[in-house]
Amino acid sequence: MKLSDFKFKLPDHLIAQYPTLHREDAKMLVLHRKTGAIEHRKMSDIVEYFDEDDVMVFNNSKVFPARLYATKEKTNAAIEVFLLRELNHDESSWDALVEPARKIRIGNKLYFDDDNTITGEVIDNTTSRGRTISFLYSDYTKDEFVPQLYSMGHTPLPSYIHRPLKAEEAKAYRKEFLIDEDADLNPILKEMDTERYQSIFATKIGAVAAPAASMHISKNLLKRMEIRGIKYTTLTSHVNLGNFKIVDVEDLSKHKVDSEQIIIEKECVQTVNEAKKNGKRICAAGTDVIRALEHVSGTNGLIKEYEGWTNLFIFPPYEMLVPNAMLANFYFPLSLQLMVVASFGGFEGVMKAYKEAVKQGYRFGDYGDAMLIVD
Repeated sequence: MKLSDFKFKLPDHLIAQYPTLHREDAKMLVLHRKTGAIEHRKMSDIVEYFDEDDVMVFNNSKVFPARLYATKEKTNAAIEVFLLRELNHDESSWDALVEPARKIRIGNKLYFDDDNTITGEVIDNTTSRGRTISFLYSDYTKDEFVPQLYSMGHTPLPSYIHRPLKAEEAKAYRKEFLIDEDADLNPILKEMDTERYQSIFATKIGAVAAPAASMHISKNLLKRMEIRGIKYTTLTSHVNLGNFKIVDVEDLSKHKVDSEQIIIEKECVQTVNEAKKNGKRICAAGTDVIRALEHVSGTNGLIKEYEGWTNLFIFPPYEMLVPNAMLANFYFPLSLQLMVVASFGGFEGVMKAYKEAVKQGYRFGDYGDAMLIVD
């Protein structure tokens, strides 16, 4: 398929700027991929589509506060540093993006606090905006430093989520969350983002973007699933910014995706394989989960334990070996995530569903509404 096949018009007002009041309050479009039928439901209704011993697979990756602000030595220029991953714990070196990149060269020093107790030195260039930064500090041990670094960071919201909210968005947010019009929204929004830009399964630190589909599950909804006999398990897929890299080739077979760290543990393998052998439904929550499951799958659809990296690029036509149901958010035009959804749900059916979603006012993006695809 071609890149342009995944183009559609998405009005700006449908890009979600904040989550629903409760996780399970999101709207949920249900696509029956065999018939093409579409239903309009709520996320809280998802339990109706699964039976006893069916399995849902969620991502337990935890987003760390990756966005930091620093000043450059001598010039005091304001620099944004977006941490991607720790490269060497003993040397306190990190892979990062810097903005504005044109001002940052090898050898430059960055100061991250008022007392200059934490300093970063740029030791290498990686990409046009990428830098390797080695942190220097004296007031902390090596094990104390990373928590201190996180305490200074901010939730790495995607660029399409604006903070502070624009006037009309702030008005709608106050109304939906019953917030007094005189209240300062900034601390309220920061606290909300800290909690809600994570899933309830988040235990494995390492992601710089949230596993959006897994964020729809609340503790209450999880309890209802358990009462119905629906099983769940988790895997780790540390979502990185490569997930959101712009595809710049029309021929999708020529696009290369960035590698992403995944961890599939024994409990997940046993739960998924048992359901597969018994002909039960296996629902992957998110494109990140699908990518991880497919990477470790054999031709029989059974998975194995794994810790490593995947650069699997899924786009139509692609035959899924593991999941037979999928929970997803609504993704953007031309995005890698949309290509995965179309691979699972069928290109024509998914694009028709997206057209209907726009018409019905579904919200797109990490804080947006949900889409369930079943047979």
